[in-house]
Amino acid sequence: MPDHNPRLGSGQRRWLHHRWARMPGVLSDALLPLATVQAALQAEAVTFRDRVFTPVVTLYAFLGQVLDPDHSCRQTVVRVLAWLIGQGRRACSAHTGAYCKARQRLPEGVLARLTRDTGQQLAGRYRRRWHWHGHDVKVLDGSTVLAPDTPANQRAYPQPGTQKPGLGFPLIRMVVLFSLAVGTVLDAAYGPYQGKETAETALWRALRHNLRPGDLLLADRYHGSFWEVAAALARGSDVVLRVHQRRRVDFRRGRRLGRDDHLVTWTKGRRPPWMDRQTYDALPETLWVREVRIRIPKGRCRTQEIVVVTTLLDAGRYPKGEIAALYRRRWQAELDLRALKETMQMDFLRCRSPGMLPKELWAHFLVYNLLRTVQAEAAARYRRRPWQLSFQGSRQTVTAFAETWAQTPPERWPEIYAHVLKAVVTHRVGDRPDRQEPRARKRRRQDYPWLAEPRPQARARLARGR
Repeated sequence: MPDHNPRLGSGQRRWLHHRWARMPGVLSDALLPLATVQAALQAEAVTFRDRVFTPVVTLYAFLGQVLDPDHSCRQTVVRVLAWLIGQGRRACSAHTGAYCKARQRLPEGVLARLTRDTGQQLAGRYRRRWHWHGHDVKVLDGSTVLAPDTPANQRAYPQPGTQKPGLGFPLIRMVVLFSLAVGTVLDAAYGPYQGKETAETALWRALRHNLRPGDLLLADRYHGSFWEVAAALARGSDVVLRVHQRRRVDFRRGRRLGRDDHLVTWTKGRRPPWMDRQTYDALPETLWVREVRIRIPKGRCRTQEIVVVTTLLDAGRYPKGEIAALYRRRWQAELDLRALKETMQMDFLRCRSPGMLPKELWAHFLVYNLLRTVQAEAAARYRRRPWQLSFQGSRQTVTAFAETWAQTPPERWPEIYAHVLKAVVTHRVGDRPDRQEPRARKRRRQDYPWLAEPRPQARARLARGR
């Protein structure tokens, strides 16, 4: 961001610390202190500007916009206007142009850096409290989100080829790495839905650096290959993955550890097109892995049995039943994605330019991490576990307390935050294993036909009276 004004920098920062860090929308000082924001802005070489929507103001307003059920820019600007008038400051315009331009100037790197920092710091803080056999478990999963149907978005993120032109929406594929202990987003990668090097495995290769010695990667069958197991072992990490559907498993071979539990060797295959020769030659020729077959009682799941591969070879320390229970918890990543896409309304993004879509993704991830921070601190204080608390209840509580937090003197903030944690811990999710529900809705919707032609053509046809 250019146009730095050094004369206003220090005074503006002091005013921001006492005023904008208490802006309604997020519990800023409790969840995302101004010092943390300033460090991220400095790391990304972002300067302050002599205007209402400085980088700090824009960031806090953006987070409040994502947290609010009404995601409109108009609502956000009106909130800023009301806050300015309430603080006795000069009123800004109610038009959204200045705010939208400020969001465009805010670098994507600031939001991405804050997301990674908040997610990893919280996971590190409670790693020992909710670890699994001393391992920091990281869960990987992928999904897609839609974007507004503008020509620029279609060029950057084309709609699936199975949809007719003008009837689909730009589609973004994303891969997210979660902490199993606290549920935060540790890192993420995104790209077009289709094209070269756009699959989940390709996006995951950009996130492998997040695996550290002692970590445990938990993922589905997309990643149950020789290459992913070898890459994790090279980083000193272990894996619990579902075996890829193309690999044949024969429990009559290998070293038997128990019923449906054995050790086998996997052999390195031919070099895949995406791997360079140097990396291929550095991989071992064979790997010792453990394969476990998990049988699911009839009626509890559509799948009757699954085969899991793991590098945890000690059957005494890691019994088969605990491996099965851990893999079952992989479903937590699906619930985390549901919280992002449905509870936080990220399933359909709202920015109309491809440059803003990644920022909107990272803003959702950051607010999600801040809400997970509230859940983890409430769980730690009241001896619960984060996954036992309702994410929707946490979002509603933080939203309800935002106005009170902004109007409360700083000396009462610890008291207010204690009430927030107490309210969050009361909203628990039920433990209902093996629950079966029909995939159907009772409430009928209005019966409108599907749009079978581009909307401009449909409007023109209606205008002609057809």
